[in-house]
This record gives sequence, C-alpha cells and structure tokens, in this order.
Amino acid sequence: MLIREHPSPNFDLRGGRNIELIVLHYTGMRTALAALERLCDRAAKVSAHYMIDEQGRILRLVREEHRAWHAGRSHWRGEDDVNAISLGIELVNGGHDFGLPPYPEAQMEALLQLLDHLCHRFDIPRREIVGHSDVAFERKQDPGEKFDWEWLYAHGFGIWPAAMPPPAEEEPLAPGSEGEAVRTLQRQLATFGYGLRDDGHYGPLTQAAIAAFQRHFNQKSVTGRADPDTRARLDWLIREHRPAPVPPAGTARDTEPARS
Repeated sequence: MLIREHPSPNFDLRGGRNIELIVLHYTGMRTALAALERLCDRAAKVSAHYMIDEQGRILRLVREEHRAWHAGRSHWRGEDDVNAISLGIELVNGGHDFGLPPYPEAQMEALLQLLDHLCHRFDIPRREIVGHSDVAFERKQDPGEKFDWEWLYAHGFGIWPAAMPPPAEEEPLAPGSEGEAVRTLQRQLATFGYGLRDDGHYGPLTQAAIAAFQRHFNQKSVTGRADPDTRARLDWLIREHRPAPVPPAGTARDTEPARS
C-alpha cells in the first residue's frame, strides 16, 4: 500500500488520548483537488488524517499522533471530543450536493487496506468504524446511504445486522409520537452511541438520529421514521454487539431545536 504525504496545517494535540475510533467521511466537493485545497487551507480550519481519491490513491494529511479537525461538533458513546479519540478518513465523493455518486471499487479496496493498516498499527477494534453522520447526526449525512457498510462488514470492518429475525408487527414511531415507546427508542439510540436523551418526544433530533442510523444500517429506508424493520435492526445490534452504556451528560434533549 502506497501512502503519499500531503501535510495539512490544520491539527493540534490529542491531549494524551488514545485512538479508539475511525470516522469515515465524504469530501462533498466537486473534485479531489478542490477537497484537498480546502483540507489544507488554514482559513478553513478543517482537515482529516487521510484522503482517498476515486482511483484509490491515498494521501496522509495529518499524522496520526495529532488531532485532525474532521468531526466538528460531535458525540459518540459519551464522548464529546470525537476528534481526540479518532482518525478521520475522507473519501473523495461529491456527496448529496453533487448527486451522491457511487464509491468506486478502487477507492473501496484502498479503504480496506488502509483500515487494516490502521487497526493493526494502533490496536483499534475492527468494529469501531463509524460515519460522520453517526457522530454528528444533527448536521451531517456523510458518507451517505450509498456507502456500502454491509460490504465493509463482509470484509471484516464495522458491524452490520446480519442473520436478523423478521421484524415484529408494530406501529412505526414517527415525528409527533409521544410516550414510553419513544423513550425506549431514545434510550436504545443513546446506548448504541448517538447523543440523544430520552424525553419521550419524537421531535427533530430523534428523527435525525433515526435517519443517521438508517443511512448506516437500513439504507433502503432513510425516512427518519422508526419503522418496524429499523427498530428490529437497532434492537438486534444492541443485543448482539452489546455496546457499553453511556452517561447522559453531553447529550441533547429533543425538546431543544435542531441546530445547523
């Protein structure tokens, strides 16, 4: 695997934190050159550790011991400084603003090689691969519903609701729903990792968290409605992968307005 160096000035110190997570992004710009210029622009104040273009070429922009500025305002499993505990990988892709093109095979194969290298080198559990939309569900959609998380899981990275039983016959939860069923859903989302509190109100934040979950784990149904299939996938993933409980501090109540 060939890694080319293209240093970005946009980084700071991790503060002694260990690397526990890898966050995948799309660049969301028209070309790789435009994305690279932005990731290396001091004024933009954004960066990532790596960028992979459509041909599978890998650039390292920030050294792993440093904190790249890729996740922004984010939260995952009780952690509000995702940048401090993660590596960020940008995949060159126009994103939703440019039609969300498919991810080329060469790019995905290069991603596999890079993930294998990073997980081995930094002792990162291979399951701990998430999307930017997972850690910043209020405001981000990348890498989007065309990123093949199931394929990635089949090649040894991330998690996926495999061998799941048929969903139960139950009414979907949707914006405007209230009550204990909504609280249970919100607790499950928080347990899984999303920064959400259980206030029993299915408002914009819960809708955004469900849409983020669907972009990752139920890509044919990105509606923001908690339909039986989506709820079954969330329940199965929590039961089978048993993520650690998270504290409520730093999470958002759905009575707050959604922020851009």
